[in-house]
Amino acid sequence: MLIAGAVGYLFLSENENALPDGFVQGNGRIEAEQVEIAPTLAGRVAKVMAAEGSLVATGDALVLMDTDELAASLDRAKAEIALAQQTKAEAEAVVVQRQSEQRKAEHDFDRATALLAGQNISEAVFEERETTHRVAEAVLGAAKARVATADSQIAAAEAGARVIEAQIEDSSLFAPVLGRVLYRLAEPGEVVGAGAPILTLLNLENVYMEVFLPAREAGLLPIGAEARIVLDALPEYAIPATVTFVSPEAQFTPKQVETIDERDQLVFRVRVRIPRELVEDRIQHVKTGLRGVAVIRYDTNSAWPDALERRIPPELFE
Repeated sequence: MLIAGAVGYLFLSENENALPDGFVQGNGRIEAEQVEIAPTLAGRVAKVMAAEGSLVATGDALVLMDTDELAASLDRAKAEIALAQQTKAEAEAVVVQRQSEQRKAEHDFDRATALLAGQNISEAVFEERETTHRVAEAVLGAAKARVATADSQIAAAEAGARVIEAQIEDSSLFAPVLGRVLYRLAEPGEVVGAGAPILTLLNLENVYMEVFLPAREAGLLPIGAEARIVLDALPEYAIPATVTFVSPEAQFTPKQVETIDERDQLVFRVRVRIPRELVEDRIQHVKTGLRGVAVIRYDTNSAWPDALERRIPPELFE
């Protein structure tokens, strides 16, 4: 069966005319998007919990950064909050005192006004009480302003504490996707810059093959077209896939396409993606870099050749 599959694969690879109408094909290799795991702040790596080649699930803890300095900064921010709250309490107490003084000054001023109307008080005394009343109102306003200032100081200190808490939280780096560790770029004890990758993951939720087709073929492909991937390593099986991207611009075929004739022409990049559920079922066996051929059906009325209707049976990897 393996020999027969290999013969069929080579026939499809080398003789495009072997495909019935409604199909196109191109060669490529299995790829996956790369995800960089990097800290938002510069710092010292405390722990790296994944080795190269490790399979990680979404949400797995991968890296811990040293947070001693951040913890000290958080303690200082909390102390500043407590100090600002104490300052506010003192300012509020002063407001109460100034309100009492202002009420007495207002009462004395009102009484002086009435006495002046009956000519029972001198102008000098009236002016003195008027001045005292105005000063009391100004002092009360200043006391209230100090309370507002203390409120602002509390808000600023609390905001600073939240920033530090967020930085501490961001110091634990987790896997954003299901993936495999491709590179481990830093070790515990090393100091890394902000945004400097510590691990590189292959995103196994998005496994695909890219092929390069001439305009006359790429122009026929709708997004969502069915495809089959035949790998060198498994020539007797066809892996179902779907067209998820067709480049809107032409380019020269990249160097990894090994046929000189193909590299000399302008082509369009086409991506065919393997369904996520199929990848997850065989996650331990997914490897990038495997070469093969993608056959794409652009005419839904065309029947798939028997050789490409095969699927990888579940028992293959059991």
